[in-house]
Amino acid sequence: MMKRYDFDKPTERRGTHCVKHDGLKDNYGRDDLLPMWVADMDFETPDFVIDAMKRRLDHPVFGYTTEYDGYWWSITDWLARHHGWHVERDHIRYIPGIVKGIGMVINAFTRAGDKIVIQPPVYHPFRLVPQANGREVVFNPLKRTASGGYEMDFDDLERVLDDKCKVLILANPHNPVGITWDAATLRHLADIAVKHDIVVISDEIHCDMALYGNSHTPFATVSDNAARCSITFGSPSKTFNIAGIVSSYAIVPDARLRERFFSWLAANEFDMATIFAMTATEAAFNEGDEWRRQMLRYVEGNIDFVDDFLRREIPEVSIVKPQASFLVWMDFSRLGLTHERLVGMLVDDARLAVNDGAMFGREGEQHMRMNVGTQRSVVAEAMSRLKRAVDKIR
Repeated sequence: MMKRYDFDKPTERRGTHCVKHDGLKDNYGRDDLLPMWVADMDFETPDFVIDAMKRRLDHPVFGYTTEYDGYWWSITDWLARHHGWHVERDHIRYIPGIVKGIGMVINAFTRAGDKIVIQPPVYHPFRLVPQANGREVVFNPLKRTASGGYEMDFDDLERVLDDKCKVLILANPHNPVGITWDAATLRHLADIAVKHDIVVISDEIHCDMALYGNSHTPFATVSDNAARCSITFGSPSKTFNIAGIVSSYAIVPDARLRERFFSWLAANEFDMATIFAMTATEAAFNEGDEWRRQMLRYVEGNIDFVDDFLRREIPEVSIVKPQASFLVWMDFSRLGLTHERLVGMLVDDARLAVNDGAMFGREGEQHMRMNVGTQRSVVAEAMSRLKRAVDKIR
């Protein structure tokens, strides 16, 4: 009989040193907020992952550990089954986190003064990591569509590119908007990148969280040009709620890029997978199909709840319904508030901790990113708090 997982079950996370709950005071100035921000979920990590970790913990020695075939096969088999991407074993390496991986590519392929291209509104480390490494960030903003969504602006991309642009960081699926980019868009991007000799970092950490019948297209698979210019990052961490277990990997199909990047990783021993990263990854990818399916349906229900509530109770606020992930991009512009007043209303009146849209670029002003990877009761409370706060300013 198929096991039914209970995503309504509350889990007390306070006091476990988790950023989402225990970091509220440092980030928002108060700790009485409902936390709907950091991009991990409040669902219990799946039992099969925990059981695998416990089995490894039964052995009393945690020494140096070889990277064994079963670990690699779990990743390549998952990618083949779910995304039709048949990755060769020597094209993949462990990395200690995707944001760290971005910094590694920047240091391996560029030097101070070089330019890194990003497409805001987009995940803020795409901007912060290059800047902290002494690189200049070039902005190629997404443009709004007539339907209220977003698309890439290729004319602007061609305009901003010059000889100092060395890397473009792609969010695929997009964070915070939740777009699953189609193959035609990705092919066009790859053609421009190869034309200008640019390496594309494709952050595909949300690739296994496509919603509502949408599907993820790995950037490297769409054309020879995409395979030629790409370094793809992935991880089971978002899907199986194991962000605290650093379990990321890099895939590089092109031999020239692969030699340069993988030799740099090896020289610094950044490609050595840890015991529990391998244990958790293997369990997640080998046993996680049914848990993932049920989790995604539950997240869809949460998104639908938010969308329906806003349409019915707060029509001035709308969302871009994500095609992937548990992150919802919310548009507050019709409230007519300054961005500073909007932030104050959400924190002080609604007592909600959501991600300030401005951190994703100036295009994110009047927007917020809300994490609905939590129990339905928490989502309902968040919406009730938001309505009471909006009612005060009407």
